[in-house]
Amino acid sequence: MAEITAAAVMALREKTGLPMMECKKALQECGGDTDQAVDWLRKQGIKTQSMRGDRDTSCGRLAVYADPTAGVGAIIEMKCESPPVAGSPDFKDLANEIAKTLALGPGAATPADLLAQKSVSHPDRTLAEMKDDLFNRMREVMELSRIKRVDAACGGYAHHDGSKASIVEIAGNTGAADAATVAKDIAMHIVALAPQAIRKEDLDPAVVDKEREILSEAARKEGKPENIIAKMIEGRLRNFFSQCVLLEQPFVKDDKQTVGQLAKAAGLEVKSVENWKLGG
Repeated sequence: MAEITAAAVMALREKTGLPMMECKKALQECGGDTDQAVDWLRKQGIKTQSMRGDRDTSCGRLAVYADPTAGVGAIIEMKCESPPVAGSPDFKDLANEIAKTLALGPGAATPADLLAQKSVSHPDRTLAEMKDDLFNRMREVMELSRIKRVDAACGGYAHHDGSKASIVEIAGNTGAADAATVAKDIAMHIVALAPQAIRKEDLDPAVVDKEREILSEAARKEGKPENIIAKMIEGRLRNFFSQCVLLEQPFVKDDKQTVGQLAKAAGLEVKSVENWKLGG
């Protein structure tokens, strides 16, 4: 058996982030060959993952990547077992890299297809290998549960704890210097206020009719004459729309203008929205 030096063990530990004794055992199993030891450790980790596959992964984080100029973006959901792992820099970096690869790579129909691809930032490794290596260090089951790519100019925002995120497809003056900032601000607004629709016309007519009925009945109870109730209701509906329609909502960072006015001033049009919460 080849002699396993402390320096070799330390070098493998720095490369994998795993405990000294596991690194020493890997080198012993692989005759001191570091590359083989890395593969051996990864395979051992995969075996461990398979035995823990039934563990609850209700924690995790959402990540986004968006580039209005490049005309591409992505949002993903990465699950794990505990809040400490979900909040760790390494887990956050992995989630961000997965979103970036989904956006800038060839795209993927399923999470499994995406994990099989090479990382755009580390082209010598697949995303699955990076995920397995992180499992070996964290010892928690991790699951890439949702992915969505947008093949258009877009802006994105993820809440600092990864619990909420949004990506917004835009059109118009997407090459302007402030387009990325405005698109990201709109995505942040969506995360904060969760509008039900982009435009008034996008709302379910039944929902609007129900609100009109409620407002009409309230006006009658106030003793308002029927001949002016219709005009009153249209005014009160504007308040309803300002609460649930994106382009009618006061902008969260400057309530003196609506989101629609913000977008129009930047020469942008909001085309579609993905607004996710962790776990659903």
